[in-house]
Amino acid sequence: MKKRENIIIIVLLIIMVIAIIGVSYAAFRFSQTGNTPNTITTGSITMTYTESSNTISINGALPTTDKTGMVRLNPGEYFDFTVSSEIVGDVNINYEISAKEVGEGTIDGSNIKLYLTKLNDDGSEEGLMVPETYNEESSSNSYTGRPANEMSLYTSSMNSSESNNYRLRMYVDESYNPQGDGGGLTFSVRINVYGKAGDKIPVTTGPVSEVLLSSVGENGEIDTSDSDQTFITGENPNNYIWYSGKLWRAVSINPSDNSVKLVTQWNISSSSYNSAGNATFEESHMEEWLNDTTVDGFLGNLRDYENFIVTDAKWNATLATETTKPTETTIVSNAVGLLNVYEYTMSYNGTTSSNGYLNNGINWWTLTPYSTNNVNYVDIYGELDNKGTGGTISGGSYGIRPSINLKPTVEVVSGDGTENNPYRLKGDNDSDVSGMLLNTRYSGEYIRFGNDENNLYRIVSHENGTGTKIVSAEPLKDAGSFITSAFGSNVTFSSTNTIGAFLNGDYLTNYVDSEYNNMIEDSTTWYLGTVGRGASYKLAKYTDATGNTLTSNTAIAKVGLLRVGELMSGQFDARENNHDYWLITSATSSVGSSISVISTITTSFNSPTKSHGIKPALNLKSNVVITSGDGTLQNPFEIELAS
Repeated sequence: MKKRENIIIIVLLIIMVIAIIGVSYAAFRFSQTGNTPNTITTGSITMTYTESSNTISINGALPTTDKTGMVRLNPGEYFDFTVSSEIVGDVNINYEISAKEVGEGTIDGSNIKLYLTKLNDDGSEEGLMVPETYNEESSSNSYTGRPANEMSLYTSSMNSSESNNYRLRMYVDESYNPQGDGGGLTFSVRINVYGKAGDKIPVTTGPVSEVLLSSVGENGEIDTSDSDQTFITGENPNNYIWYSGKLWRAVSINPSDNSVKLVTQWNISSSSYNSAGNATFEESHMEEWLNDTTVDGFLGNLRDYENFIVTDAKWNATLATETTKPTETTIVSNAVGLLNVYEYTMSYNGTTSSNGYLNNGINWWTLTPYSTNNVNYVDIYGELDNKGTGGTISGGSYGIRPSINLKPTVEVVSGDGTENNPYRLKGDNDSDVSGMLLNTRYSGEYIRFGNDENNLYRIVSHENGTGTKIVSAEPLKDAGSFITSAFGSNVTFSSTNTIGAFLNGDYLTNYVDSEYNNMIEDSTTWYLGTVGRGASYKLAKYTDATGNTLTSNTAIAKVGLLRVGELMSGQFDARENNHDYWLITSATSSVGSSISVISTITTSFNSPTKSHGIKPALNLKSNVVITSGDGTLQNPFEIELAS
C-alpha cells in the first residue's frame, strides 16, 4: 500500500487574491494570477509594488534549518517582488513591508519562518532580517501606515524615486515535529507594503548601527576620528543591548559593513588567560573558552549565534604597551574575542577612564598582550595594568567580558538603550513564552526562584541535557547583609562537608520553600577537578584539557556550587555592591590546599577554613515551565512544575 504523504500548503499573497495549490508535506507552492501593479498614493507620492513572476513552486521540502532555508535557490523556493516609488518634490516617504496571515490555517505560525533579503544589482543578496517565526505586532506604525496585527518584516525611508527588488523565503521551522499532525495542514500570508509621507521615522527601531548613531543620548558621543571604527564614547550613552540572556554595551560600528561590536556589561566568568609565560591570544585558554561551542564554553550557549553575529570577525591581538591604535601585526579570526586596549581607551575619549561607560568597577582581561609574559587588564578603578597570564597565588585570574560583532542585518525592535530599558533585538525578543519549557531558554536569563530577598536566579546552562542549571544571581543575604561560611575542613565538596551540609539542609529549608524544592533534581553530579595557575578551565570537569573524558572525582548532591570557568561564575555588579563567594573547584598541589574564590577583584585561592559568600547552584527538572515574564532583570521568568 502506498504510504500517504502528509500535506502542508504554505501560500504567499501580494495584495491580490492568489490561487492556492498544495503539494507534499512541509513543501509549498506559490501560485498567483496576473502581474497587476498595486499602488498606494499619498499626495504627490505613488508607491508601486508587483509580483515579479507568475508562478513560484517549491517541491519536496521538509522542516529545515535556518542555514538551509536562508539560501534556497531552486525554482519555486523563493518569492521575488519589487517596491518602487515616484516622488515629486522635496518629500520623505517611510515604507514598511509586512506579512499578514489570511484564511484559517491549520498549522500555527510559530512553526513557520520568514526571511527577507534585498537583491542588489550584481545579483548578490543583502539580508534584511534574521529568520523569524511568524508573529504579529500588537501596535500599528503611524509613520508608515502599517496597521496593528501584522508581522513587520522591514522598514525604511526614501526621499527620491527609486526601485528595490526583494526576495522572500518561507519555510517550516526545523523544530516542527510532523508526527501525528494528521496531514492536510495549511498556512497563508499576504505580503503588504505600506507607505506614508512625513518626517523620517525616529531611529529607535531598525538596523542596530542606525539606531546607535542617532540615539546615544546626552551622556554619549559618536567619535568618527578612526576610519576603521566609529566609536561610541562618554560616561553613560544609550548603548545597552539585551541579547541571549546578557546585558551588553555597544562599543563601535564598522563603517565598511555596519556590523556593531558589543561587550558584556559584566564579567560572565573568570579564568586564567593562558599558561604561565604565554601571552598569545591565539590557541590560548581564553580563546578556547570564548569560542567553545559545547555546554562548557561561551559560544555554545549563545542564542542562534550564526544568525546574529559575525563568525569570522577579525580581532587585533597585537602586543602593545601604549593605548594608541596598534598596528595590525597579530590578527585572529574568530566569532568571539575580547576588547583590545585601544578600543577600551577610545570608549572614554572626552572623559576619564574612571568615568567611562566600560569601567564596571571589576578587574577584567583585555585582548592585548603587554609583553610575551603579561596581558593588559582593566582594574577596579578603570585604569590599565598588566598581569602574568597564569596569575599569582593571590592574584589567580581576572574576569572575562566576551565581545562579539553583530551582523549589519540585525535590527532593534524595542527599548531606548538605557540600562533599565535596553535595546531588544529582532529574533531575541520573544513576546509570549508562557507554557514554554524552561530547558529551551538561554544562559543568563533571570528567574524568580526561592524566598524573599534571595529569590532571583539566572540560567547557567543545560549541562545535564534535559534540565536547567541555575545559580543565585548574587551571594545569599540575610536582612540585606551577605552571609558567609567556611568551605569545610578540607578542599573536597560533599553533601555533608560544611558548605555542602548548609546547601542541602538549611538552604533547602529556609531559603527555598517546598514549591521550589520540588522543582530541583534530587541528585546532581558535581565535578571536582582541580585547576591551578595558568591551567585550562576544562580541568575543573575533565581529566585533561582535551575535554574528552569526565573526571571521576565527583560528588552527588541536590545543591552545589559553580566551577572555575563556568558560565555565570563572574561578578554582576560593581565592587562596592558585590561580595566574594566560593566555587567548587580546588587548586592544584602547587598552590597548596585551597579552594577557588570569585572575589570582587579576581579569582583567587583560599584556605577552605576561611569564610566567603555562598551562591547556590542546582539543576531544575525537565518539566519546569514558564508561566510569565521575559527573562530580563526587569521581568524575570515566573516558573512552575508542570503536572
